[in-house]
Amino acid sequence: MADPIAITRTIAIDPGEIEESFIRASGPGGQNVNKVSSAVQLRFDLMNSPSLPEPVKRRVATLAGSRLTKEGVIVLTSNSYRTQMQNRDAAVARLVALLREGAIVPRRRIATKPTAASKERRLAAKVRRSAVKQMRQGPAGEE
Repeated sequence: MADPIAITRTIAIDPGEIEESFIRASGPGGQNVNKVSSAVQLRFDLMNSPSLPEPVKRRVATLAGSRLTKEGVIVLTSNSYRTQMQNRDAAVARLVALLREGAIVPRRRIATKPTAASKERRLAAKVRRSAVKQMRQGPAGEE
């Protein structure tokens, strides 16, 4: 059995949860592109994965965007390289990066008030901008 894929120190996924299929790559590449299925399509069932905690699943689902199907499966396609192995490694690396990003708990923003100096700078900028616009106008009283 293959070793688990480490996401964080506490989270690892079983390689058996990743389903991969090899497909023909599109685009230029000469005669080789029409004969060899070197592109990989990687599928990871995010919503039914026993390896990931629920909050991580929610964050990853948000990050995945259009790569997430309605059934909760992440689909990644890699066709950057000429060999299946390189494309497979690239797709797994992208999946791990996505899961690592989702494993980071975002820090809560602490609401702060603007400082007196920043308020003063804002008002001074408004006065300068107003003066520039006043200079653009023609002499007073003429129409």
